Amino acid sequence: MTHTSTADQPQRKASGAVVPVLAFAGIVVAVMQTLLVPVIKDLPQLLDTEPSNATWVLTSTLLSGAVATPIMGRLGDLYGKRRMLIFSLSVMVVGALVSALTSDLLTMIAGRTLQGFAMGAIPLGIGLMRDMLPREKLGSAMALMSSSIGVGGGLALPAAALVAQHADWHALFYGAAGVGVLAIALTLLVVPESPLRAKGTFDVLGAIGLSAGLVLFLLPITKGSDWGWTSGTTLGLFGASAVVLVLWGVMELRVKAPLVDLRTTARPAVLFTNLASIMVGVSFYVVSLVLPQLLQLPKSTGYGLGQSMVVAGLLVAPLGLTMMVTAPVYARLSAKYGPKVTLILGMLIIAIGYGAGLGLMSAAWQSLVIAVVLGAGIGLAYSSLPALIVGAVPASETGAANGLNTLMRSIGTSVSSAVIGMVLANTANNVNGVAIPTMHGFRVSFLIATGAVAVGLLMALLLPRNRPAAKPQLRASSEEDAVLAHAEEVLRGFRGRVLDATGTPVARAQVTLIDRRGRQAGATLSSEDGTYTLAVPTQGAYVLAARATGHGPLASAATHAGDDNAVDLDLSLPGETVSA
Repeated sequence: MTHTSTADQPQRKASGAVVPVLAFAGIVVAVMQTLLVPVIKDLPQLLDTEPSNATWVLTSTLLSGAVATPIMGRLGDLYGKRRMLIFSLSVMVVGALVSALTSDLLTMIAGRTLQGFAMGAIPLGIGLMRDMLPREKLGSAMALMSSSIGVGGGLALPAAALVAQHADWHALFYGAAGVGVLAIALTLLVVPESPLRAKGTFDVLGAIGLSAGLVLFLLPITKGSDWGWTSGTTLGLFGASAVVLVLWGVMELRVKAPLVDLRTTARPAVLFTNLASIMVGVSFYVVSLVLPQLLQLPKSTGYGLGQSMVVAGLLVAPLGLTMMVTAPVYARLSAKYGPKVTLILGMLIIAIGYGAGLGLMSAAWQSLVIAVVLGAGIGLAYSSLPALIVGAVPASETGAANGLNTLMRSIGTSVSSAVIGMVLANTANNVNGVAIPTMHGFRVSFLIATGAVAVGLLMALLLPRNRPAAKPQLRASSEEDAVLAHAEEVLRGFRGRVLDATGTPVARAQVTLIDRRGRQAGATLSSEDGTYTLAVPTQGAYVLAARATGHGPLASAATHAGDDNAVDLDLSLPGETVSA
């Protein structure tokens, strides 16, 4: 599988609004995860179904998001990240309108599934940032984009609660469609398309196999308490899931252009980061499901806090606000100590938040404390993940690796939704035909989150130290540091100019580095004076391919010894003119 690389390209001119617009798109997409949390306790009545069935209104969004992440990432590499970002948001808008017009369970699940497909916008946004931003701004920008998942989820709660309390609950979906249209418009106006493309084809069978495996895995988790955990149906679906995912993995290893590059996951730094990501995803969604319900339950239950829907949303909103504030804090901590340390610190703070939360469920102000502490921890953890991935793989593989990491987080939130929904439904009291969550169910949910964080912390501790080659990108604390880091990297690669047949420099020519296996190892665009630089991942023989509008293509063989010396190589494009 080939990937575009932008680690060494001269950055495109991007307005200062690009990062806020992309982060806003990520926040809009994340809103879909918690949009219905304020009315979750009423969903069985609103949709005339059982509580365990109603949980699929949430789980379907998370599941489709898990599937869409690698699909949209690969399509973005092939056909344009901005184009796929707009497509993802458009599908979300259609899904929101479908849900706005129905109270039927199956139709609602279909609409929610379409909304979840927009989750692919997160890695697409990170990819666009990587293509356009200078090094000194990339770290904090990626942290903000990564944490937008939590920010959007947290900020959606009070807004959704306000709408649901004073209007028909379907208005939530009309509002979601509206902000989706706004995100599309801003993206069209502000965000330029990346000119780089990956070579290869889209792995349709891989997408079908991954989708089938995840559905077969999550369905028995959701319905296991109804069917019986030892029933033939439950065990059969778990077994079918294992078989499908194993066969899918074998197929992905044999496909030249797989949907997910599984070989990348075998590297310890990537493997342990992805496992930690699953646990962070699990822990994030627990607080979003538990606190709003605890706050809204009537005091007559003996443990409910009796708050209105809007007040409950406002008390949980600091979860997202704290995550937003944490992004610049992460940039400073990571610059000094590295993303591994910030991930460990974030996991410790999450563990403290859930551990203390077990005894802080008797007053509304205590929920506010829990939200702030967990927001700080989850913000640090989410911000660390893309930096760890970028530092663990060669530049040519960062796109696929970040897409897989976002998939792991989506799987974590999907599992969390299914498991916590099952726990709360299974421990609920039936009062006049209405299932009322119990304090025991809330505490069990917090214990599950604490256990997930403990496992994630262990995975974070097992992470190897960052590779020295990754430090310039992840730790540059000033523009001067970034320039120095880039200069050092160039010494280990190729440099020169792209010229036409008359020796005139060619601006914005695409230069691609291809290794001996025919895989793309890097790519860049020549600057206005025709110069280019490309770092090499390892020593060996390469082919430098160049092309530009109005010129014929060029392929030039080159060898790098792997030392700290740059290889000077000018590329002269053929004189004949070709169609653009």
